[in-house]
Amino acid sequence: MHDHRDIELTRDCDAIQIPSGHPIVLPKGMNVVITQSLGGTYTVATPGGLARIEQANADALGIDPSAPAVPKIVPEGSLEEAIWSQLKTVFDPEIPVNVVDLGLIYDCRIEETDGKKTARVRMTLTAPGCGMGPAIAADARSRILVLDGIDEAEVELVWDPPWNQSMISEEGRMKLGLV
Repeated sequence: MHDHRDIELTRDCDAIQIPSGHPIVLPKGMNVVITQSLGGTYTVATPGGLARIEQANADALGIDPSAPAVPKIVPEGSLEEAIWSQLKTVFDPEIPVNVVDLGLIYDCRIEETDGKKTARVRMTLTAPGCGMGPAIAADARSRILVLDGIDEAEVELVWDPPWNQSMISEEGRMKLGLV
């Protein structure tokens, strides 16, 4: 969704500054423009730069945040396929392509210990200095945890091998206009 109209915040709103990843509070009455709305978060342009607002704070934008509690998702295929599908709902707030199609997910495996299944994901970012890394990793973890059959999820940020544009999928390239 691209809603390029001025929106006046109806209340003080917690946000994350992009790209530093620092928590900030956007004050009531500030005008923002939604530049991206993907994966349950809103990227907004503010007078001080870009910020990311979580769905829980959507009411400050005049958007109804009252989505029902997320029920567990019962995978139709394998659990690993379901994890990859969930990861396709995670987005870098500056790029309108999911982390899978960006080539940021290096490894995904499921380990079982004492009857509990843990999803372990290794991912990277487009730039090592990106302050949004912990927020993107937390998004990935929360998306995986809604899967029935997954008891725990660990998302590790790694830098080897370094990411480059050749890792973007064909679908991602098309979305970015690189093809």
